[in-house]
Amino acid sequence: MPSRRALSLLLAAGLLPAQAPNTAPKVMEAPLRAHLAFLADDLLEGRGTGQRGGDLAVRYLETQLQALGLQPARGASYRQPVALAGIRTLPGRSILSFAGGNTCATPAFGSEIVYGAGQPAANLRLDAPLVFVGYGIADPAEHWDDYKGLDARGKVLVMLVNEPAPTAAEPHRFGGQDLTYDGRWTYKFEEAARRGAAGVLLIHTTASASYGWSVVQNGWDAERFQLKGQGGTPLQGWLSEATAKKLFAQGGQDLDALRARAQDRDFHPVPLDLRAEGTLVSEVRTVPQFNVAGVVPGTDPKLKDEVVIYSAHWDHLGTGAPDAHGDGIYNGAVDNASGCAGLLAMAQGAIQHPAKRSQMFLFVCAEEQGLLGSKGYTADPLWPLAKTAADLNLDSLNFVAPTRDIGLPFAERSTLGDLGAALAKAEHLAVAAPRPDTGGGYFRSDHYSFVQAGVPALSIYGGRDYVGADPAALKAQAQAYGARYHQVTDEYDPAWNLGGMIQQAQFTLDLGQAVANAPTKPTFKAAR
Repeated sequence: MPSRRALSLLLAAGLLPAQAPNTAPKVMEAPLRAHLAFLADDLLEGRGTGQRGGDLAVRYLETQLQALGLQPARGASYRQPVALAGIRTLPGRSILSFAGGNTCATPAFGSEIVYGAGQPAANLRLDAPLVFVGYGIADPAEHWDDYKGLDARGKVLVMLVNEPAPTAAEPHRFGGQDLTYDGRWTYKFEEAARRGAAGVLLIHTTASASYGWSVVQNGWDAERFQLKGQGGTPLQGWLSEATAKKLFAQGGQDLDALRARAQDRDFHPVPLDLRAEGTLVSEVRTVPQFNVAGVVPGTDPKLKDEVVIYSAHWDHLGTGAPDAHGDGIYNGAVDNASGCAGLLAMAQGAIQHPAKRSQMFLFVCAEEQGLLGSKGYTADPLWPLAKTAADLNLDSLNFVAPTRDIGLPFAERSTLGDLGAALAKAEHLAVAAPRPDTGGGYFRSDHYSFVQAGVPALSIYGGRDYVGADPAALKAQAQAYGARYHQVTDEYDPAWNLGGMIQQAQFTLDLGQAVANAPTKPTFKAAR
């Protein structure tokens, strides 16, 4: 909570209207810890989309909002329906082979290839030639076209993950070291679908994807989802790098040589001497899911018609095949029971000290499926987007220790960055130095759906300058989480020091209150 001096600094900077220091809401540790422990418990079975555990999470969240006294955001309901199509590939009944070079290869599902239907169809027959299209990018702003007149209809497009690297001559090509949306796998699937392709196969490397093959495998072994009515190419999938090299060799090409050629603007699509042949058999269903939202009404007669949104996704990966220890529950304690627990603790403080603008606490579904809940919200918002001042998103909170800094990546793209920097200074925090966003994190959290819809938004992350007797050990503890990301080992530990979570949630609430009390809404000032 900002001190009297902090508030005076913000007032002097013109970033906060006058208010008494004792009206600042406080985030308490006890409720945050209790919410975190419950949401990450085995009882909720990993909060999977379309699974019983997800239904339990929704019921818990709406009950807590009601108990805190927030108003329902959708008439008399805290729930916003989001209709999804669920598609589960049946590997035992599906087959995908690659014929060419006088042989036919059938990579093993899971270890060598993952795939599924990109459309909600129970049976899809595939017989299509393969074409390598580099990075699969067509971006006039970058003067880049990997397709160059290719008629992609009826073809399976094989492409690299990520995007062409910057060069000495063009150090800012495709955002320099920061990944742009062109490098996201979601964009590649979308572009191929726009061109009528029969399918897309992405070539995985840990470096280019920013995560290992196990993350891909976990995401494709289970049921996958899309917004109902928004299908993609008939075939979607990933190849391991080793498998891709074998297939390229079978098709008369060298993957490494083509990968090097794909770095240049003059790259042209390269047909492979291969055909994808097979049948995709899937279980298909319509899955009603829900965003959960409650509102703290504003106090100003005019500004209360505008809203500040705090968001976090409630879903994780649910249940899957047990590991060697018999654990098949992907609890998602850090990702993202922590963000939901933070929002509930923030709501408890906000309801006691309303701001001039209204404040919405929004828990979105199906983030792990491609930001589907937040996309569903912005397509059919509970509050007019024109009257939405900002979205502040929490995803994977700091479970290690308090820090001397706070993470505000890409905040400079709107005036939220100015306000965040001023608030950090007032709260005696440094803004963490930016790091290259090589994994495209900016496009992988729910704030981006709001950015795409024209609402200034950012995700707020914990800092990296840990406060403690052994900062190096704390940093190592944080880095070790990488091995637990999207694994069954992302579990709650009662021994966690939640000081960093409280700090992160408190800063987010303070920033939201600053926006909610400011005379004007934030605006964009740079590329989104």
